[in-house]
Amino acid sequence: MSPSIATRHRISDLNDAFRRAGPGASGQWVMTRGVADLGPDFTLLAMRAVREFDGFTGDNDPYGEHDFGSFNVGGQHLFWKIDYYDPTMTYGSEDPAVSALTCRVLTIMLASEY
Repeated sequence: MSPSIATRHRISDLNDAFRRAGPGASGQWVMTRGVADLGPDFTLLAMRAVREFDGFTGDNDPYGEHDFGSFNVGGQHLFWKIDYYDPTMTYGSEDPAVSALTCRVLTIMLASEY
């Protein structure tokens, strides 16, 4: 069964707050080796772009959860994606709309690594 519209809005609000707060908030941010290899200046620019991302459309956000983005930094095409785990990071979250049941993990990757 797909989540209700209210649940999707709650997930979207939680994802936006997590993403805008940046690393060290209520979850983890990680990046692939390809992103890290481009150096600390590049990674800071990529992280800033993720925090400021607002290009959600029906094409890249069909469920309205704001859990994925595609952007360009320094001539590189990147993706970011939020995944939902249980608080122990052992299993998937029972309910991503409930903060106490969810640890969010945002991954930044080169599009070529997808």
